[in-house]
Amino acid sequence: MSDGAPGDDDEADGVRVVEVDPAEAGGRIDKVLAGLAPGLSRARLQALIAEGRVSHGDTVVRDASGKAQAGDYRIQVPPPEAAEPGPEAIPLDVLFEDAHLIVVDKPAGMAVHPAPGSASGTLVNALLHHCGASLSGIGGVARPGIVHRLDKDTSGVIVVAKTDAAHQGLSALFETHDIDRLYIALTRGAPYPDKGTIEGAIARSAHDRKKMALVKSGGRHAITHYVVEQAFGPRSTTKAVKPLAARVACRLETGRTHQIRVHLSSRGAPCLGDPTYGSGPPAEPVRRAIAEAGLTRQALHAAVLGFVHPVTGETLRFESPLPPDMARLEALLAKL
Repeated sequence: MSDGAPGDDDEADGVRVVEVDPAEAGGRIDKVLAGLAPGLSRARLQALIAEGRVSHGDTVVRDASGKAQAGDYRIQVPPPEAAEPGPEAIPLDVLFEDAHLIVVDKPAGMAVHPAPGSASGTLVNALLHHCGASLSGIGGVARPGIVHRLDKDTSGVIVVAKTDAAHQGLSALFETHDIDRLYIALTRGAPYPDKGTIEGAIARSAHDRKKMALVKSGGRHAITHYVVEQAFGPRSTTKAVKPLAARVACRLETGRTHQIRVHLSSRGAPCLGDPTYGSGPPAEPVRRAIAEAGLTRQALHAAVLGFVHPVTGETLRFESPLPPDMARLEALLAKL
């Protein structure tokens, strides 16, 4: 942590600490901080605030439009991303492609776009090689064509725009929730009851910026509809006796960062293999099944993606079967 003079830039850990004088208090936080932190625009500060990287004392700033308070603000500035990712000859499982968009079945372990720690080997790198100059740049040079994303270790169907018209149209569909998105999760235990809806605003965790969390105020509203399709191990019609594991189908009404993982964990049924939201080990038989299946990531798969083509008007629907690690794990769980 930097404790230098206000406005100093701590090169070692990318932290700036700026002091807001009482005379400056009351103005918009993003505007006030932009005036005190050379090189950081209001737009950049808004993004940093949205990522939970700005704090006042022990309180993480949640609203860029809120009023600035007197005192020190700590701004975490992550390492810059590469200005422009390069093409890489990485094989892709293409489910659909035309002049406007491409639909890919993404494997687990592949990040969608370059970021610190994943500068290469990403879906964007592969798409730049596959699509060449046709890939839309409307999403910015670091994330061309990307209108939604899957976590690096979540497998399944993802759509990417190749033209500005498709990018704008797909973005509008996601904004109005006119997208059919179904995920399959293998969970520790099972959410109760067997069918329901989980609602809760999600924001960056105040305790760990790498995690998301349910919050009582602020954050972004999130809705997940779920159905327990199969329970494994002993079960009961009451909440008292939980199965050892379950196959849960989750249909997204909204699409927030880590939404399904956070929501299922909040019901005491996190995805198996999830190192971030697992909150405790599964039962010994389930641990053995995970090891035998070779699962080394969260058991979450984007199985269905359906939408109306934003340019041609064609109704499209794509399905992806469970990848080998999850399919093997499900078969082993079924024997419990």
